[in-house]
Amino acid sequence: MIFAELRYVGHYDDRHDQLVALLTKEFADIQSGHQGDSWIWVCADEQKVSIDTFSAMTHQIKAEQASALVARVIEVLSQEFKVEVFAQPELESHEEARIEPASPYGSDR
Repeated sequence: MIFAELRYVGHYDDRHDQLVALLTKEFADIQSGHQGDSWIWVCADEQKVSIDTFSAMTHQIKAEQASALVARVIEVLSQEFKVEVFAQPELESHEEARIEPASPYGSDR
């Protein structure tokens, strides 16, 4: 599910290293890659949040479900970027329609 999208001027290639540096300051388990597309995984407490450009020309914040980790990643990214948080999470093309909470915090907050 897509919870938010970053807004910035320029190409996503130019933002990858900046995003990785920002997230590395706040989270211990970061994995990333940059070849054609940009992708970053933030992992904590058996959860994973992806920040990638696989389905858009800007970075999108994605996860299997709403959680405190999604909300924290959005909060951290908001320190340096404009982040458009969607009122309702958007489904990726490979996901089935299902009802989820509108808030990126989910029900575990």
